[in-house]
Amino acid sequence: MQVAIDAADFTPADADLLRRAMGAKRSARAMERLRERFFTGADTNGIPRETAETIFEQVQAFSNYGFPESHAHSFAHLVYASAWLKHYYPAAFCTGLLRAQPMGFWSPQSLITDARHHGVQILGPDINHSTTEATLEPHPTSRDHRAIRLGLSGIRNVGDTHADHIVTERRANGFYRDLNDFLARIGTYLPRGEREALATAGAFDTLVPNRREALWSVGHPAHNQPDLDASITAPALRGLDPIETAHADLWATGITPDQHPIAHYRPQLDQAGVIPVAQVASQADKTIVRVAGLITHRERPGTAGGILFLNLEDETGMTNILINPRVAERHARALQHNAIQIRGQLQAANNTHTLIARHISPLPIALPTESRDYR
Repeated sequence: MQVAIDAADFTPADADLLRRAMGAKRSARAMERLRERFFTGADTNGIPRETAETIFEQVQAFSNYGFPESHAHSFAHLVYASAWLKHYYPAAFCTGLLRAQPMGFWSPQSLITDARHHGVQILGPDINHSTTEATLEPHPTSRDHRAIRLGLSGIRNVGDTHADHIVTERRANGFYRDLNDFLARIGTYLPRGEREALATAGAFDTLVPNRREALWSVGHPAHNQPDLDASITAPALRGLDPIETAHADLWATGITPDQHPIAHYRPQLDQAGVIPVAQVASQADKTIVRVAGLITHRERPGTAGGILFLNLEDETGMTNILINPRVAERHARALQHNAIQIRGQLQAANNTHTLIARHISPLPIALPTESRDYR
């Protein structure tokens, strides 16, 4: 811009047009439109045409890389700053990402799984400890002694307005002493679906450890009919087992705070010869391996000749899967599932590992998860 102002008598506004042209998707065409304007100004300043052409060619050449270079500098700075924060403050970094949802490539479940791999403890939503959004809590065994506490607004159906109301009432009048106290103070305001979602997510676990009993209590008709006695006691019900708890967490929040859902099936996978994803990087090139997990992403770029790319995640990490069109067509039904097992040949080169799928089968589990699909 300064060259255009000094050499060709561009006004600041004209120079900004030059800047925009250099950054345009079709910068060559935009730059060409400004060529004669540049030469006219250079001639007025007594700059020979040959010299003016040399200057303009250098400016035009810069337009071929200057725009992406400036963006690369910005991106590199963001990457460095993000990596620094993630290394020294992993709990705070992940909490910030959770509070910015929906955003980016990675789902909250993948973000939480990665934070867990870096030593961060994850605490589920709690009616007496959660705020509207995810927050940090002191925790003796968590990385840098801070754990992530999931927020109430992330629970299905609840949202910011109802979560704010629950938190505001708690701050004004103290902790909820038990479930009946919560229902007396909030129950008539909160619709039945939202109450049941809170119970399914485990938000009442510190008040009623048995989620089934909490779910029964919050769904009782007494909380929708003021003339009925709201002080009720749930019958004795069987508690949720770990797998049922994982299903409940995924349905209610999309996140499993305790551990990745595939971890519950690891004994069966070990017996079937399925290795954890974390072991893929240690296998030799062209090794035939089996892995299993949840599909987090599907991509089929238009320039890839019909090849399908997947990210497959288990409790130990994530790996890249490449599926050629014939294999994808042959296993189209299996690929409709998000929990799958893949047998394929490992392609290892330049510190990258990609599994070329040969056979795909659905895992005999039905987890309420969704992948992020790009076409």
